[in-house]
Amino acid sequence: MAGSCRRQLRAGITAAAAGSLALLLGACGVLSTEDDRQLAEKLAEKHFPGQLKVIGARTLFPGTGGSEITFSLTDDRDAVVRLGVDSEKGTCNYKACEQAMADAITRGRADAANSRVLRYTFKECGYEVIAVDPVGGAPYVVAQPTNSTVTQVITEVAACVQRWLTAGGNRGPLAQKGGVAVNLVSSRVAERRDMGKKSWPTTMRLSHSGLLASLGERPYYSVGYDIVGGRVDTRGRARIVRPFELKEEFGRTVEKAVREKLRSTYPQVQTTVYSGTWKLEPGTVDRQTGYVLFCERPAGKKRCLGDHAVVVTTDVRGNPVGELRIVRDIREGRGALKLPPL
Repeated sequence: MAGSCRRQLRAGITAAAAGSLALLLGACGVLSTEDDRQLAEKLAEKHFPGQLKVIGARTLFPGTGGSEITFSLTDDRDAVVRLGVDSEKGTCNYKACEQAMADAITRGRADAANSRVLRYTFKECGYEVIAVDPVGGAPYVVAQPTNSTVTQVITEVAACVQRWLTAGGNRGPLAQKGGVAVNLVSSRVAERRDMGKKSWPTTMRLSHSGLLASLGERPYYSVGYDIVGGRVDTRGRARIVRPFELKEEFGRTVEKAVREKLRSTYPQVQTTVYSGTWKLEPGTVDRQTGYVLFCERPAGKKRCLGDHAVVVTTDVRGNPVGELRIVRDIREGRGALKLPPL
């Protein structure tokens, strides 16, 4: 059965027997969650009859044993309940299943309540939440700011965040200490998003991986808001979030341009793009500022980590606009960076 297969697979991994492991993968069907799902259904019916319905399962092997079982709640269409079930060990989330299931239900109901506060307060101020980052809790809303409207949009979204806070939205992962982020996607991208299955609970439909992947296929804006004393700083800090390929292309463009300009002063210069945040200039969506790090000359076989930095403002493609500004001595030896805030 599944438990026996997992034991064999662990042994195969430990022994590093690639050929045997491949055979075991095929024979065992390691991705099967059948035993764990059946146990979850029995436990749900025994301890919480009529309240839970299994709607999904995924294996947790090889990271851990068992499977993550996903339930919907019959009396809350927004709530999703996730529980790690290991039929081989007879445990749930590494402890007794009845208590683990009760805890998971409590979390599911709380997350659903937080989601409703978030969605309703944003909708009231004119911005519908179409997705939520399950890790950081940042909502995605539809907005297409331009140079002439970006300040207004940032201020309007800040009012949504303030309304959310006032309504008690200081619970859950979105309420990170000192700040909140909101992602702005275009209507065209939003219309083509993967909305998942209509039968899924709301919190599941708003945070599933297919949805987030579809929203990340094109660049979008992310605005960070500081919160001090319960009040939202309406100015925000906006940046462009790009898919990996476009991010790499942007980095190559700006690094090459900066390196060519530095060579007139430092013929042997080595450069590297700082991977930190490139922020949009206030009142623009096509001017962003960030750092390119550089070393005046090669240091033998050591890779240049950056002894100095260039503050550079570019267009959306990475072409510099305006003059470069050099910040010297940003690192002690090969230690941590000491970059001033932009």
